Amino acid sequence: MAREFSRTRRVGQQIQREIALILQREVKDPRIGMVTVSDVEVSRDLNYAKVYVTFLQLENDAERIKEGLKALTEAAGYIRSLLGSAMRLRVVPELRFFYDQTLVEGMRLSNLVTNTIREDKRRMAESGREDDVATPDDTTEDKA
Repeated sequence: MAREFSRTRRVGQQIQREIALILQREVKDPRIGMVTVSDVEVSRDLNYAKVYVTFLQLENDAERIKEGLKALTEAAGYIRSLLGSAMRLRVVPELRFFYDQTLVEGMRLSNLVTNTIREDKRRMAESGREDDVATPDDTTEDKA
């Protein structure tokens, strides 16, 4: 059974912090823009690292996201060399960058839920059955 805080996970978290600083301070490519490192998964032998990133203000622009990932891939060697000098590792992992869609997908699902609730309330109000809609306050009063 794997330990909850394995060495690879701790190394991944440290790599995430270091890459975020490197991207913020050292990499000046305008194609990257404002980027957030959301997660890093490191292989067990520490030879490879999947770096998941999101680009602020580019959530719906697939072409610019591709350009940003291409720029990160081109800068991977430079980022890796800076990472090697910032961390004490015998082997600095090869970096592979991926776009993390969880933030965009979470926002989309949240909007769907909000719109569905709004539509249900509108339909109930139109049909005159507004009293039938249970609110969170109604359910707690019934338990008392």
